Amino acid sequence: MIHLLALLGILSISFSAVFVRLAAVSPVTATFFRGAYAAPVLLAVWLAQKSGDRRGARERWLAVVSGLLLAIDLNLWHESIALLGAGLGTVIANVQVVFVAAAAWVLYGERPTPIRMMTIAAVLGGVVLTSGLARHDAYGTRPVAGAVIGLLAGVIYAAFLMVYRDANETPGPRSGPLLDSTAGMIAGALACAVFDPHFTMTPSVTANMWLVLLAIGSQVIGWLLIGTALPKLPVVETSVLLLGQPVFTVIWGVLWFDERLSVLQWTGAAIVLAGVAVLSFQRK
Repeated sequence: MIHLLALLGILSISFSAVFVRLAAVSPVTATFFRGAYAAPVLLAVWLAQKSGDRRGARERWLAVVSGLLLAIDLNLWHESIALLGAGLGTVIANVQVVFVAAAAWVLYGERPTPIRMMTIAAVLGGVVLTSGLARHDAYGTRPVAGAVIGLLAGVIYAAFLMVYRDANETPGPRSGPLLDSTAGMIAGALACAVFDPHFTMTPSVTANMWLVLLAIGSQVIGWLLIGTALPKLPVVETSVLLLGQPVFTVIWGVLWFDERLSVLQWTGAAIVLAGVAVLSFQRK
């Protein structure tokens, strides 16, 4: 049953990039409404579970800060999706494991092994290939810019994961930290709105439909299932399951949007996913 919940959670979040593309709104608009539509549902879930929420003020504020970081990450990721496509945009965002390893070295003195350093170099080389090297057959409106922005999103995503992990130290329902993080994400999106000339509080009816699916499917159902199931699974299985998100999203990108990647981009995506898998296993 736990495996099924985890798989359903991964499947749910794998559609995030699809819903963002279908909504066809600006990056910050997508981030804001992902949080705005998810917050009331998460609040209702938390109110039903709040008796089990024993977090202190520190963890609550860490969750809010993680949401601020997530807003920046999502804004960058949404922009990379527009420039590079749903599939590759999601693959590149998952290089966060590289930056988590780098942060562990800088902050905690966990010097990477030679194998890990070679793997990190391979992953970064894979990201370069996903840009298509400015070749005429590369998929995306601006694939090189999309790869660079996606890489920056990976850096912020790593910071988000580290802070959000610290916000979840106390056992209890996962709805509390997720609600606080979502509140921070909404605030972060509003703060970033001034940098998005196409931000709007009134998306079209069609856009709102996709944004609701993004919020409920990914921010609520997806993350609640993942937060409940993955801590109960063996670490190796956890790493394999989490890699399902970019793999599924690449498939959805091909099926929904006919994202015809070049040979270089397919090669780069494969290198990135393989390298992330190796780094994930080595971290456990």
